[in-house]
Amino acid sequence: MRLRACIALLLFLSACATPAPIRNERTVRNPRLANLQRAAKLPWTDGGQCVVREASQPWPVLVERCYRTLDHDRIEFHDTTGRCSIVSADAAAVGLGFCVLAAPEIAVGAVIVLGVVVIGVAIKEALDAYEFRHAYPEEAGTSRGTKVASQEAEAQRKPKPKPEPAGQDWQPPVPPESLERERRPECRPVPVRHLGGNDPHNECADKIPNNSFPGWDVLINGKNFDGLVLTTRTLWDVKTDDFEKQLPRSQRFFVRMKLPELRREAKIARDCGYNFVIGVRSAAHKAVLLDEDPTLKVVIMDWC
Repeated sequence: MRLRACIALLLFLSACATPAPIRNERTVRNPRLANLQRAAKLPWTDGGQCVVREASQPWPVLVERCYRTLDHDRIEFHDTTGRCSIVSADAAAVGLGFCVLAAPEIAVGAVIVLGVVVIGVAIKEALDAYEFRHAYPEEAGTSRGTKVASQEAEAQRKPKPKPEPAGQDWQPPVPPESLERERRPECRPVPVRHLGGNDPHNECADKIPNNSFPGWDVLINGKNFDGLVLTTRTLWDVKTDDFEKQLPRSQRFFVRMKLPELRREAKIARDCGYNFVIGVRSAAHKAVLLDEDPTLKVVIMDWC
């Protein structure tokens, strides 16, 4: 109860501490993006997966739900403002660290991180995905209902960046032919809502490791894919049926019925410069798929 009361008070303080919007501001800061950027400065034991999952919540709620995944051995908390002693006199019940971290604005010296912080993989993926969506403002503007300039016009205004020197800590370079393919409008990945009707399937797809768009399908050349991992340029098709419970003859028939569509998806991905992976739940499903078409890449999803 004390913890809930602390969160409620911090939310109230956050609302009071938020300055009135400036009318001349060109953009309104995205709360989810702000939370991700704030969390990127902290060390997380889970790579930031909890942060990405809760990033749309107010910051104090995110801290409450993800506080346990912090690398506490690398963080020191100091109540420099005395606010936490007012929020709760029982530091053992609420936790000084939680109170300091969940404050609307972290005071200078309140949170000290020991060592260099490497951005959690999940947080980096989410930030990259946000930047990627804004790299294609035509598609992003359509999904959000906002008016934005075209990417082609932006490209004409800006000079082409010089190649990064070797050794940069960044994503591996994309082959020139892949970049050329991606310039084609039909090859640009557009996040779209899940098709619906199968929540367990969608939940499984959202948990694809390093999925850049959890909660969304990705539209490529008119085809919905279940997931996209930007860092490896890999598109996913997830299969969550109970394949292993079927008779062997039925299993073979089921795979042969699905093969033409899987091959079409693989071709769409390949033509646009992406890898293509089929996720299945059982070794039996993987074995039959590869027996029918050894060129397919099939992965057993141990997270479903």
